[in-house]
Amino acid sequence: MEPKKVKLSLALAVYNEESNIADCLESCKGLASETVVVDGESTDRTAQIAKHLGATVISTPNLSNFHINKQKAIEACTGDWILQLDADERVSSMLAAEIKTVINNESSSDAYYLKRRNYFLGRWMNKGGMYPDPVIRLFRKGKAHLPQKTVHELMDVDGSLGWLNNDLLHIADPNFSRYLLRSNRYTSLQADEWLSSKRIGTGFGSILLYMLIKPLFRFLSLYLRHKGYQDGFPGFVFAWYSGLHIASSYVKYWERCQGSRS
Repeated sequence: MEPKKVKLSLALAVYNEESNIADCLESCKGLASETVVVDGESTDRTAQIAKHLGATVISTPNLSNFHINKQKAIEACTGDWILQLDADERVSSMLAAEIKTVINNESSSDAYYLKRRNYFLGRWMNKGGMYPDPVIRLFRKGKAHLPQKTVHELMDVDGSLGWLNNDLLHIADPNFSRYLLRSNRYTSLQADEWLSSKRIGTGFGSILLYMLIKPLFRFLSLYLRHKGYQDGFPGFVFAWYSGLHIASSYVKYWERCQGSRS
């Protein structure tokens, strides 16, 4: 008897996500017929939980550029279609039904944007540039890949693109402590990228630009232009710390520059 053909594979790259992995995988129950989890040698129970829920777990070092492990998960999938998720994302029943319709329609596009519904401090962030936050996560096997070069890169797609109507739920920052942990990681990666490009100076003009002007501009843009004030206190916090994200990245970049000169 020939093995049953895999229609949709679920691909994740994770590290220490024991508080998230179960809810993520359970939200895709009945949708994906194969789940591939690339685990960055987690020190918690992430791998055990994923295996218990039927995932194929591949252990590999946790690299600073997490897109590398995401691409490894994508390449390990055998399905005709691939749904690539992060552990803090959830597929609603309505989105699952829409995905089933798409992957069973031969005239579907090669890849799809999903609208992310981001939650910050327990609130859905409808304003402040946080919605619809489109991400390419559903695609035919071989039609999309991650370049693995930058922190905020999108999928490269070889083919046609479409949009799904229902939202992908993103529970990234249930509390402020987790937000700061994620921010610390992203600002370090940003500093490393700037150091590699060698396009940013460390003189007074650059300090003024990256420590004051750019952070203030980002705050005002998210809070006023994109109406972040309509999201209440979480909207203010997100806009303010989004500006500080630039300043924090620059401080780390400055430190790296000083270290390379000593």
